[in-house]
Amino acid sequence: MVIGIYLADKENLASQITRELALSSNWDVEQQWFSLGKSQPDSNLAPFTVQVTDTFSPKFLLLNQLLGRIDLHEFEYVIVSDDDIQLPAGFVDRYLALVSCYDLALAQPARTHDSYIDHWFVEQLDGIDARRTRFVEIGPLFSLHRSAFDHFLPFDEASPMGWGNDFVWPVLAEKHGLRMGIVDAVPVAHNFRKPVAYYDHGASAKHMSKYLAERPHLSKKDAFFILESHVG
Repeated sequence: MVIGIYLADKENLASQITRELALSSNWDVEQQWFSLGKSQPDSNLAPFTVQVTDTFSPKFLLLNQLLGRIDLHEFEYVIVSDDDIQLPAGFVDRYLALVSCYDLALAQPARTHDSYIDHWFVEQLDGIDARRTRFVEIGPLFSLHRSAFDHFLPFDEASPMGWGNDFVWPVLAEKHGLRMGIVDAVPVAHNFRKPVAYYDHGASAKHMSKYLAERPHLSKKDAFFILESHVG
């Protein structure tokens, strides 16, 4: 299951993303996307668009609305995607093969070297397939295995944009014996649109501070740590 949100009134790559995700040879991929904006879904996106609104709502609240429509027991993985990334050819099959091989219940692809990078830790490390880490970023794309559904879903709405979740998630993962990691061999490019361009940075940061103050979480120093590196 792929869930995502695209900004209908802004330039986006949702058509290319949905097309690439649908090309999997090894997985039956179902996609449910939320259209945020006044523009109607075009012919490419209409088949994947299950909800439409022109009223802004924070990302993780919208994701929970999508999750509320889904019987998660039918799916092995949930992939959460933004609308402004470039996926390499064969992404789903290549990415999930490595996620499965290294038993990563919570995972993300690394970002290419030319991407906008919020946390240096997620930039691609050349020469390795994947790494087991204590950090997986909340975007632009991440995946959850069914072993993590009960512990991570629905998403905690105390931080509506999701900021800070990625420092709480490792505590939850370790509590439940789940492995996290970053897939370096199948990176995504996140350079189409500057992050934080269309929402209130200050409000999101304030929510994150309160969210983290009330929950066990890792510091950046403890989270940005490689537990194992894997080379095929």
